Amino acid sequence: MQTWAMRYFEPTPPRILAHRGLALEAPENTLAAFRAAFDIGVTHMETDAHVTKDGVAVLWHDPTLERWDGSKTRIASLTLGELHQRTRDGHQMVTVSEALEALPDAFFNIDVKDPAATDAVCDGVQWVEAEERVLLTSFSEATCRRLRARLPLAAHGASARRVAAAVWAILRGNERKLDLALGDCDVVQVPPRMARVDLVTRKRLAAYKRHVDEVHVWTINDPGEMMQLLDMGVDGIVTDRADRAMSLLSDFRG
Repeated sequence: MQTWAMRYFEPTPPRILAHRGLALEAPENTLAAFRAAFDIGVTHMETDAHVTKDGVAVLWHDPTLERWDGSKTRIASLTLGELHQRTRDGHQMVTVSEALEALPDAFFNIDVKDPAATDAVCDGVQWVEAEERVLLTSFSEATCRRLRARLPLAAHGASARRVAAAVWAILRGNERKLDLALGDCDVVQVPPRMARVDLVTRKRLAAYKRHVDEVHVWTINDPGEMMQLLDMGVDGIVTDRADRAMSLLSDFRG
């Protein structure tokens, strides 16, 4: 655990992470979607990053624009100017720095989808001096290592390889191996299950949390499943329906 990253973990969990914002009336990953989530009380946004042809990190999940404008154009083949010309219902795709600057009181969990975007994401965070407002993650271990080296004051997640090693260590009751897997991570983020393996049980939650600050589960949209996870002690719910989740969280705290 990295104590200097604690600002990201405020206020006290459990917390809701708005998956690509709240995209009920605006496209996902747009400023309007992030603002919609923030306006209902969500402080933490979960999103993804790719890089443009001219080296600017933008918030979008896929390598192509197929779910944006129907085209199979790759983000990496366009400059930021060209990308901004491709509007959708009056909205533009947003850069890392634009999102952080537009919502100075919000925290962003940024999953770096393309290793080529690593430095661009770090540059965008540093440009607005927002290192302590971000949690940086990637499925790739090499990308996670590069992110830690570039932005040591940020919070950092566990790569897919680290999570697999942690689950293996828990199954074998090997605390030393568990520490090796998670020792320099701040967060474990997992789906409830993968390949018929339950990644989130009370025992495994307790084991993860001996070595990291928080455990977040993605992507949960069913209120019943949200409540079950909160009852188990999960620290964060990543959801497309932050509106439902915030109402449920209020009831849970009450």
